[in-house]
Amino acid sequence: MVQVRGLTRTYGSGPTTVHALREVSFDVSPGELLAVVGRSGSGKTTLLNMLGGLDQPDEGTVRVDGVEVTGLDDAGLSRLRRDSVAYIFQTFGLIPALSAAENVGVPLRLRRTPVADRERRVALLLELVGLADHAQQRPGELSGGQQQRVAIARALAGSPRLLVADEPTGQLDAETGLAVMALLRGVVESEGVTAVVATHDPVMMSLADRVLTMADGRVAGTAPGAVADPTLR
Repeated sequence: MVQVRGLTRTYGSGPTTVHALREVSFDVSPGELLAVVGRSGSGKTTLLNMLGGLDQPDEGTVRVDGVEVTGLDDAGLSRLRRDSVAYIFQTFGLIPALSAAENVGVPLRLRRTPVADRERRVALLLELVGLADHAQQRPGELSGGQQQRVAIARALAGSPRLLVADEPTGQLDAETGLAVMALLRGVVESEGVTAVVATHDPVMMSLADRVLTMADGRVAGTAPGAVADPTLR
């Protein structure tokens, strides 16, 4: 599903040069949940931005579902992010004036999905993330964990092939974060999505199929995910 080859990205020049990525290469299989771990500044966010075309490398290539992301023009990148790749950020990114249901439906509106089909999909996803009873509430009326659940539902609305999540539990307390991570694992399986998740959380690592460790912009190693609590799988 994802093929990364020789990815290199440098910011700045001279003594202020930052080598964010250094010849990074790896693959992600269809349906796999890959956790990307490493200290702050190791290159995790830069890597995730490359997967969906939010940033471009100096060298190397990224392919998602057979499409070379690094070779797309602006229109191609827009189509990729509309149809194939969805993001979940730790800041939620919900539209304050819209209800939970309306936020989830935004990607479907952009795709001009018929109203009846859109409403069915939104209802299904809100049920999936446990928020069917909160469909008409706005983000400001929801807890942080509930807002992140809405963000997950919105990311899944367009049936993406690849889900990219950058520290999705970074602003949540431990208990809420655990629930959101278990939910993320569950929806990846139920929706048949491939997911790449940057995280510092050992529980998220335990829920992943595989863990890729970044250090100083390089891949320092990969290992199978270790299930800390089998009931969460």
